[in-house]
This record gives sequence, structure tokens and C-alpha cells, in this order.
Amino acid sequence: MSERQKDRPWLMRTYAGHSTAEASNELYRRNLAKGQTGLSVAFDLPTQTGYDSDHVLARGEVGRVGVPIAHLGDMRRLFQDIPLEQMNTSMTINATAMWLLALYQVVAEEQGADIAELQGTTQNDIVKEYLSRGTHVFPPGPSLRLTTDMIAYTVSHMPKWNPINICSYHLQEAGATPVQEIAYAMSTAIAVLDAVRDSGQVPQERMGDVVGRISFFVNAGVRFIEEMCKMRAFGRIWDQVTRERYGIENPKHRRFRYGVQVNSLGLTEAQPENNVQRIVLEMLAVTLSKDARARAVQLPAWNEALGLPRPWDQQWSLRIQQVLAYESDLLEYDDIFEGSKVIEAKVDELVADALAEMRRIEEMGGAMAAVESGYLKSQLVASHAERRARIESGEEKIVGVNAFEGTEPNPLTADLDTAIQTVDPAVEARVVASLRNWRDSRYQPPFNHPRPCKALERLKEAAKGTENLMEATLECARSGVTTGEWAGALREVFGEFRAPTGVSSAPVAISAEEGSALGGVRRKVELTARDLGVGKLRFLVGKPGLDGHSNGAEQIAVRARDAGFEVVYQGIRLTPEQIVDAALAEDVHAVGLSILSGSHARLVPDVLDRLRVAGATDIPVIAGGIIPNGDAEQLRAAGVAAVFTPKDFDITGIIGRIVDEIRKANKLDPLEVPA
Repeated sequence: MSERQKDRPWLMRTYAGHSTAEASNELYRRNLAKGQTGLSVAFDLPTQTGYDSDHVLARGEVGRVGVPIAHLGDMRRLFQDIPLEQMNTSMTINATAMWLLALYQVVAEEQGADIAELQGTTQNDIVKEYLSRGTHVFPPGPSLRLTTDMIAYTVSHMPKWNPINICSYHLQEAGATPVQEIAYAMSTAIAVLDAVRDSGQVPQERMGDVVGRISFFVNAGVRFIEEMCKMRAFGRIWDQVTRERYGIENPKHRRFRYGVQVNSLGLTEAQPENNVQRIVLEMLAVTLSKDARARAVQLPAWNEALGLPRPWDQQWSLRIQQVLAYESDLLEYDDIFEGSKVIEAKVDELVADALAEMRRIEEMGGAMAAVESGYLKSQLVASHAERRARIESGEEKIVGVNAFEGTEPNPLTADLDTAIQTVDPAVEARVVASLRNWRDSRYQPPFNHPRPCKALERLKEAAKGTENLMEATLECARSGVTTGEWAGALREVFGEFRAPTGVSSAPVAISAEEGSALGGVRRKVELTARDLGVGKLRFLVGKPGLDGHSNGAEQIAVRARDAGFEVVYQGIRLTPEQIVDAALAEDVHAVGLSILSGSHARLVPDVLDRLRVAGATDIPVIAGGIIPNGDAEQLRAAGVAAVFTPKDFDITGIIGRIVDEIRKANKLDPLEVPA
């Protein structure tokens, strides 16, 4: 090959954070020492949804899926001995993005950094929270204002910062096809750019700077040719939209800048060692093509479907990237797909279909209107249901799950309790005690913060008017205000939002005709309703705690509906009390609880206890989610009727089991209905 400059590798990150700020700081410094080239901060669910660690909804969730950051003291400890001016930090935070960026800026100032030099990204994409991830707080209008204010602020004060990372990652997790992923992400970007342009905070001649700082965060599944074509289509559409709609002439500003986390949805609990080759294929989709290569890559770990990965598992994923970047010859060549007729044809098709869907959304009034009407959510629920149906029928093969299921004993998971990392249950009590201590002592030496009530009043006044909210938020950060206090003040002004669930409008995904599996379950549902002397069996699907990953719960709810149940599903973020109150008020025959955040050990027994106190012991409770074997045994011992995990992919079979548990709880004879 002729001598040419080797390309620089992409940024290599590991998405990390857990337990406490101190534990996460130690993990970051260890990862940086292993050759990681950027930080990617995972926050716990209370921090993401604007609650302090001692809020009722935070029970069981503190420090589980990320690090709890309640105030400036936590942020100082998180980045202790890490020079922020030299760092590229990604923060996966949305509804409370402005607050976390303010804390980050103040810590950087305390370190002596020039904030104009700070580099990194706040995710700050609220649309996908309404559709798939569930950590939204405020209604769409105020949420878009927070995003707009942050963009306007960073363009002026932190020009190297990416204030928003339009995130289609979770859309694919929620069932989006490549066309939907492109169209919904682009429609979100248009809504944001329109809002910034129309706010009057950024002069037209600076819109190029705004567009140039918008980055994307995408998902790459295992169909890696299609995924690579998707990235080329994304780039082509972005170039067109920014040029035609916003008049951006500078091609550097129009470049499609994206980071990627490859797909966790496709990682399997069955034969989890197969996840390693899945991760490699998914990474190739976003690195092989020079013209559509990711700027930053983070890979999940092979055991993510089992529980929280350990540092060693994360290291393995980092090494996968390093082998490709430093051992292979990938970075020595120009784009190896240029001129391929196959690739061009696929890209053309994706571009045409995505533009058509974007026009449909535009006609509805744009992305925000399509969220509020429920259109986007019902489309995703429908796509997801179709995919699940293909897996159940065997049309879509997943190795180790519905094909090639025979396996040798797996030495990696021989001792499941040591194959994942567990969060010490005592962490929550320590974090809550530390938070209360902060509240009691923030005005005193050595902190000497001004009283926070003045800063919070100023924030509320700003929120009622039209001024940019970032300065008032920075004042709150410097005053020692907590995450819950900041979000609570804005909740008072803006109100809260419960997103559409998409369940009632989702079409039927699989056939229920006579002789089909669903037909058999429908018959069981009818016969059981008749035996109990009721018109319809009623099934409550509940999501206790702050876990917003509602995809599984929605699929169960849709299939139960199609099997003839009357389904009660009120969406995410419910306390055990609310779930039990709903179960009693609706007089349901079974309760299904879905939790992916790891808080099952605390929240599921709480629901059982409350049902017992209410004398409703004849209502079987079913649990589903990422639940390790040992925990599943404990839940069953506590009285849970059945536990389902990601390896249980046959949803129709699960609904059949729920009918069996209803019969058992009501002392009815088992039914043998041929499927």
C-alpha cells in the first residue's frame, strides 16, 4: 500500500458509574489508566429524574444503574484528581441535563479550568425519553425550553461542548426499524434547531456554530451491512436538512458527528458468550466505513443481560476496540465501500423512506406534536411487537435462544453470583445519610454556601418568565442546592408529564386464530373468566420505582390484551403503594411487575407485603426483568408466583403461565387447552 497518514482512532469510552461518587471516581481513574480516552458518566435513576436519594420513589434505586449526584459536593468527589480541562466527558443525562452541566462547570471552575476549553457532551434529548427511556420530568414545551437555553448558553460560553446528543439509541431498543431510527432522530433535531432559531437567543449568523455542535448518539444492531448503510443515510440526510432548512454553507458545520453504543437489546441471557461476537459485528458497522465512522464508541459487556458488568467485563469490551484500532489495518485505508452498487442502492432506499416518514411527522406539526398525540410511541410499540412475533415464530433466528440451543456448560457463568457485579444494599443508607448531612451543614464551614432558598426563588422567577435558565441554575449549584430541590422548583412552575404508553393503539402483532398458540391462550382466558364468574380477566402491569425501560412491560400488556385480558397499564414511575391501590381499585386477577434497574429485591417484596396487609393474597404477583438466579429464588420464596427474565422470549407462553397462576391462586383445576 502507498504511504499515507494513518487515521486517528475514535474516542474509546466505557459507560460507567455506580454506588457512590467516590467508588465511581476510583473506577474512572482505573479506566483512564487502561487506555480509555474519554469519560462516559452513568447517573442513577433518582439523579436522572430529578429526585434526591431520600425521596419515596428513590427507594431501591440509589446507585444502581449509575452514580448518585445530589449536589456540588458529590460532583467534586466524582471528578477528584481528574483535570476536567484535559478531559472529554460524556454525561448521559436528559431531563436534569442543565443541572448536571452547571455542577460540572462549577467543579471545573474550582479546579481553575477555563470553561471555554471544556470538551464533552450532555445527552439532553428529551424526545426519546418520552418514547423509550422514561426519565422525562417536565412536559414537552418546558423541556424544549431547557434544551434551547442550554444550547444558547454553551454556544456563547462553552464553544467546545456538545450541548445535545440527539439519541436514536433507545429508539432502536424500543423497536425502531432503521428508517424509524433515522426519521425520528432527524425530526427531533429539526424540532430542537427550530426552537433555537425561533427563540431569538442565537443570531442567524451563529446558527452554523449551533449546528456544528449538535451530535448524535446511535445504536448499531447485528445486521451490520444495514446498520452501516443507515449511518451513511444519516449523514446524507443531515447534510441536506442543515443546508436546505437552515442555510448552513460551511461543510464542516454540516458534518454528521456521532457517537455510538452498540445494541444491548440483542444481548442474550442464554449462551451469553455469544454476545462477544455480536458486539464485534455491531462495532464493525460503525467503524469499517471511513466516510460514516463514529467519532466515539462505547461497547456493552458480554454479561449485560445477566446484571451489572464488573470492571473486568468492561475492560474486555475496551480491548475489543483497541485490537481493531491498533492491531488491524482498518485505519490505513480510505472508505472501502465507496463505489459499491449494493451499498449505494441500500442507502438510497433508506434515505427515501426516512424522508417520507419525516414529511409525515412534519405534517402532524413536528416531533413534539407527534409525541403528544401518541403517534411515535404507538409506531415503536407496533414495530417492537412485530419483531418479537418474528422471534417467537422462529422466522428471525437468535443463536442460543430459538436456534442452536444445545450448549456445553459455560465456565464464564458457572458461578453466576460472581459473574456480575452487585451493588451493596448498604450503599443506599450511606448515600442518604451523606445527603442529609449535606443539607444540614451546607451553610457552615468549610462550605459556607449562601442559603439555597434565595437561589431557588430566583430559579422559579426565571422559569415563570422568558430569561435563559442557565445562570439561575449555576447560582443554585453554587448555593449547595440539591438535585431534588432544583427539579422540585421547576416542577412547581412547569408541572410534570406522563407520556403516552402506546399500548391501547398498538395493532395486533400475531394471529390468534383457532389452532394457534395465542388462540389456545385466548381459550384459557375465556374459560378462566367463566369459572370465576367475571366478564373478563383483569391484569395489572406495573412498573414500580424509577426504571423507565418500558418496552418489555408494553409488549406483555399488548399480548395480554390480544389474549383477551382487560389490561390495566398506567405507565412508568409508580410507588408500590400506587400499584397496590390500583390493583385493589380495579379488582384485578393478577399483577405483573417489570423492573430492569436491579431494584426488584426491594420493591417486589414491598408490593407483596402491601397486598397481604390488604387481605388480597389471592392476587398472584409475577415479576419480570434482569433478575439474577439467586434473586429469583428469593422472590419466589417471598411469595412471587413466577419470575421471567430476558431468556423467556415466548410472550404468548408467558401469558399462558399467568392464566395458570390465576387458576392456582383461585384454587381452580389446571386447564389443558391444546395450543
